[in-house]
Amino acid sequence: MYNIKCDTHTHTIYSRHAYSTIEENVRAAAENGIELLASTDHFSDMLFPDYESLKNYQYFLCCNNWPRTWHGVTLLRGCEADIVDMNGNLYGHDIMIGISTVGEKIYPPERLQDMVFRKMDFVIASVHSKKHTIGQSIVANTEMYIKAMEHPKVFFIGHIGRAGVPFDMDEVLKRAKELKKPIEINEHSFSWEGHHQAVCREVAEKCAEMGVSICVNTDAHISCEIGNTGRAGQMLAEIGFPQELIINRDKESFLQGLKNCGIELC
Repeated sequence: MYNIKCDTHTHTIYSRHAYSTIEENVRAAAENGIELLASTDHFSDMLFPDYESLKNYQYFLCCNNWPRTWHGVTLLRGCEADIVDMNGNLYGHDIMIGISTVGEKIYPPERLQDMVFRKMDFVIASVHSKKHTIGQSIVANTEMYIKAMEHPKVFFIGHIGRAGVPFDMDEVLKRAKELKKPIEINEHSFSWEGHHQAVCREVAEKCAEMGVSICVNTDAHISCEIGNTGRAGQMLAEIGFPQELIINRDKESFLQGLKNCGIELC
């Protein structure tokens, strides 16, 4: 079984359908021997009915208050941004903010995405609502994923194996390799039976064949899940996946992976 020392897709109570605080997650990471934890809550209109109010995003805007090292764990600041259209645009790209959290005018207005992303060390791009993909071709879906992945702040696509959007795997993995960005293998995808497990396995097999790095994450929504990637690890062991292609196998490899594709910590 693989010893994976980073968990770089996790959620706190800010995501509303998750159940632990940031410190509870960090403590769990320390207890499970995790060297580096990235907290990556949802950046999405699924969280708040008044999703255009800057007040709802103070959690992201103030995350520089988090210690970089907490309970012995290196802590990174991230978010999981929704892919919202077929052009691969990410949530907040078209939301203009003209009022601050204390009611003062912002002039000129700023894009919500810019305000949040400049506080993030990196971004995960994921499809949650598939309504914009209905009736679209595999070619169009593939281009959507590639365009999202090309955003300079995006490090990887989240749970691509279970999003339920068909795409050309070879083309997406080829572009990921060119960009020096990994593909995520998501532990939550193994939480229930379904076709998505076979897709995740095929993704991993293709990555091994093409020499594309992967990032094995829990997608934890409660602290007791932090660092527990046993089912994904078992699948990787069954196919003999190369340890050196697991970019989050330790802190040094993950941080170097960010640098290799031009992502600098905030």
